[in-house]
Amino acid sequence: MADSAKFIQSINDGYTTKGDFIVLGAALLDGVPQKEAQIKLPLKTLNRHGLIAGATGTGKTVTLQIIAENMCAKGIPVLMMDLKGDLSGIAKAGVSNPKIEERHTTIGMPFVPNASSVEFLTLSKENGAKLRATVSEFGPVLFSKVLDLNDTQSGIVAIIFKYADDKKLPLVDLKDFKSLLNHLTNEGKEDIQKNYGNVSPASVGTILRAIIELESQGADVFFGERSFEVTDLVRLDAYGRGIASIIRLVDIQDKPKLFSTFMLCLLAEVYQTFPEAGDVEKPKLCIFIDEAHLIFKEASDALLDQIESIIKLIRSKGVGIYFCTQNPYDIPEAVLSQLGLKVQHALRAFTEKDRKAIKKTAENYPISEFYKTDELLTSIGIGQALITALNEKGIPTPLAATHLRAPMSRIGVLTSDEIQQIVSASSIAPKYNEVIDRESAFEILNAKLKAAEEEDASTDSTPENKTKKKSAKEEKSTIEKISENTMVRQVGRTVMKEVARGLLGVLGLGGKKKKGGWF
Repeated sequence: MADSAKFIQSINDGYTTKGDFIVLGAALLDGVPQKEAQIKLPLKTLNRHGLIAGATGTGKTVTLQIIAENMCAKGIPVLMMDLKGDLSGIAKAGVSNPKIEERHTTIGMPFVPNASSVEFLTLSKENGAKLRATVSEFGPVLFSKVLDLNDTQSGIVAIIFKYADDKKLPLVDLKDFKSLLNHLTNEGKEDIQKNYGNVSPASVGTILRAIIELESQGADVFFGERSFEVTDLVRLDAYGRGIASIIRLVDIQDKPKLFSTFMLCLLAEVYQTFPEAGDVEKPKLCIFIDEAHLIFKEASDALLDQIESIIKLIRSKGVGIYFCTQNPYDIPEAVLSQLGLKVQHALRAFTEKDRKAIKKTAENYPISEFYKTDELLTSIGIGQALITALNEKGIPTPLAATHLRAPMSRIGVLTSDEIQQIVSASSIAPKYNEVIDRESAFEILNAKLKAAEEEDASTDSTPENKTKKKSAKEEKSTIEKISENTMVRQVGRTVMKEVARGLLGVLGLGGKKKKGGWF
């Protein structure tokens, strides 16, 4: 039996703060909550990022909800990626029951039901304010990283962006980019070679295929207008509480490319927009990424490098990023090393590989005289977790097995009617859901092509040209005789097909789609 007084003193010494804080629960000793040993997270260190990990069904998402709602209550806006839909409950106050009352009695805290002010956002056709960004806002470097292009292909993308700027051709959506790409390999080929350099058709084909792959995951909905402004993520409600912006991602779980593209764009825009803040008393914004492995699963090396760099630097902007995933090693090691808060729920040892992973995970936590960490990782219950954070001096706190508080808000998914009610009352949804279709590269190139065709038709209709055509018809040339050869005719048909494809490419391969606008 461990010395409880010594344990309580150790926890209180490690988790005492001078500034404001949020309480996650009470530390466990021999499986019993010690209400005198509460686990406090200083607001000052919440921009040092964090990790919430654990096996399926151990309470990761509920812990995310607890941390997010308490941040909002302290005046810190949060942004949450909701891939399963069960974070929406933060918008409604919870309901007490005997189990909740018992839990809060054991940790020495009253249970006070409360709801957070919520704004629903969406990348797709889900109900909420539309998140969009233009291709131009990405820029050639970021856009090339998203498409996972090599140096040669990235150079062509840079040429396209430069050409678009020089010719005043706005790149709003993917249709604009594809139209310009086809234009540069057809009608605009000579101009490009003269002023910008040669463009390889093979590289153009690779870029086009990468864009089509991105479109297949729904990126055509994301690219457009009106562009979302990241300053709308840091609003407070009428009571001074942070607004919880929830991005509904239920319908894009199987589209990791789109998710990665969005996340990279978001982090880059936040980093570029927010001023340097240094050490702040509390973060300006905290971003929670549920099912974080989806970001890294399909991400290219270039994309990973970009994410890692931003995470290392964005802390100085007063922004904290929190990853929620099943296994800590779903997160790249370079990112994992930047996370100040670690909340580890139970892990399962079903296989030899699982046991090795548990041992490795235990080694990442501070050594404690009160716990055998590797054993505890498999035995803690639902609603319990191992926690270590950073104190106000940036020093890791003692490892604490914690009996977590219950969420003040509802656990579970809101109904469609409840979501619709919140979206209808939104102050930003009307602005971002307005359909905008201004003239951009696609329309401008189409207009030029149409004008050229009309000019050619007008020229062909003059008497002089008609006489020339008649003479040419009457005189059966050597070329005409050769064309009677079967093989030559086949070559001619192939050439005409290629010309037709090029023409259709310039026309955008179809009819006009509505653009909506970012970040």
